[in-house]
Parts: sequence; structure tokens; C-alpha cells
Amino acid sequence: MGSAFSFFSSQEREDGSFDPSRFAMKFGITKTTEYVAQKYETKYTGNNPILVVCTDVGLMKMANDKNFNTGNHPIEMLVPMLHFRDAGFSFEIATPTGKPVVLEMWAYPDQCENTKAIHESLEKQFKEPKKLSDISSTDGYSAIFIPGGHGAMISLPTDENLGRLLREAHDKKLPTVTLCHGPAALLSTKTGEGNAFSYKDYKGVCFTDKTDAFTPSIGYLPGPMPWKCQEALANEGLEITNKSEKGSVHEDRELITGDSPYAANPLGVFAAPILVKHSME
Repeated sequence: MGSAFSFFSSQEREDGSFDPSRFAMKFGITKTTEYVAQKYETKYTGNNPILVVCTDVGLMKMANDKNFNTGNHPIEMLVPMLHFRDAGFSFEIATPTGKPVVLEMWAYPDQCENTKAIHESLEKQFKEPKKLSDISSTDGYSAIFIPGGHGAMISLPTDENLGRLLREAHDKKLPTVTLCHGPAALLSTKTGEGNAFSYKDYKGVCFTDKTDAFTPSIGYLPGPMPWKCQEALANEGLEITNKSEKGSVHEDRELITGDSPYAANPLGVFAAPILVKHSME
């Protein structure tokens, strides 16, 4: 019984944080990706990079006080970026404090040479990202991309500088792309005195609260969520249209969302030509 229980139990690290269980790692994590390079008749030829907003915090305290070892999900980050790169875009990576980007390395797709290559090519930026407060405006950017991973729920939703940039992007109709738990960062638009949520009456997709509530039973998470991403967005007026995670992608005005890691590839395929078209307007 003990060994069977441990197979479904979150794995504790030496620092006391928890990785997903061996069961979750075996059946819920893939070490490869669905990335296939697309052919673009028209590519972006300008110099304005995509602003990639990442988390620099890696521990999420669950409702039972256990710390989940999280960050940005590497597939949700790197696969869309591969498609954006193929469409002609470069990147500028930023975090709230300027500290290094934190990735869920237990989910790293080390059997995908393409993701490894783009990660290595941007290694300096991942280690030395820009600080959000040092970015005065969205001028000079082609789009904003916010990868998912539970880490996107920790400090991004309350970051005033991110809120300032997203409100500006909303006002300018600058393409804003995010997936899975990344949409939680949209809540930052409420920060600061007198600011309202920018995406009221929008529709989108994200990782569902129903699945987040289920995953502790298989040890993916070490305990119940401290708060609910889908519910928080819906309470602010962003209608979440998916009921489960099937790789869905949704576009509503400048906002493009994906529902999960399954959406990483379709999101990149869908969004890249939209970003190219917007950059040429």
C-alpha cells in the first residue's frame, strides 16, 4: 500500500517543496511537443519584438500550506515562441523584479530539439530579463505574450506595472496572447487606484477550476488551489467558454487565449499570422 500511495503522491524535494507525483509525471507530462514549422507567405520584417512576460517566482503555497514547485510551463512558453520566431519575430523577456525566469523544469520537453534550441538561444534573456517597471510603455512591441504554468498566478495578477502595460495594450488593441493559467495575469489590469478590469465582456479559454480541483487526487498538485483562476476571471466579466482542456484556442478582439499545454502548438499556429497581419497595419 505504501508504494502504491507514493506513486500517486506529490514528490517532496529536499527544500520541502513538491513536484508532481510519479503517476502524474508518467501520464500527464510529455517530454516532446507537437511543434511542426509552418510555411508563411508573409513574415514580419520589422524590429519590434514580442514582449514575453514571465514569472520569476517558483513556489505556490497551496490551501494546505504545502509549496508546489512551479513557474512557467516550458511547453506553453517555448512552443508558441517557436511559431512566432518562424513568422519573423524576436523577443524581449521581462519579469516583475528582473530576476531570472522560473520554469517548471520537471515538465521540460527534453526530447524536443526545437524547444531546447530556442531556449538555449535566449538563455541570456531568461537569466537576465528586463524588469517590468523599466518598461515605460508598449511602444516598440509587436505583441504581448504571457505563458502559462501555475507560476503565472503568484505575482503577475497583482503586479501594477504589468497592469499598466496590459491596459495600454488593450487601449491600443495590441495583440495579447496567453494560455492555461496565464490569463490570471489579466487580473493585473485592476491594479492601481480607479482602474477596472480591461477584459470585461470578453470571451476566452483557460485551465478550468474543475481540473485544478481534481489534480491533487493524482498528486499533480500537493493540495487544493489557494484561489481559482477561472472563477476569478469570470467574476470580473471575462466569460470562460471551455469546460475542459482539449487544446482549444479563442480569439476575442486583441485577446488570444489557449486552454492548456495541449493548446501550446495550436495557439502558436493560430496567433502567429494574426501578429504578422497586425504588424503590417
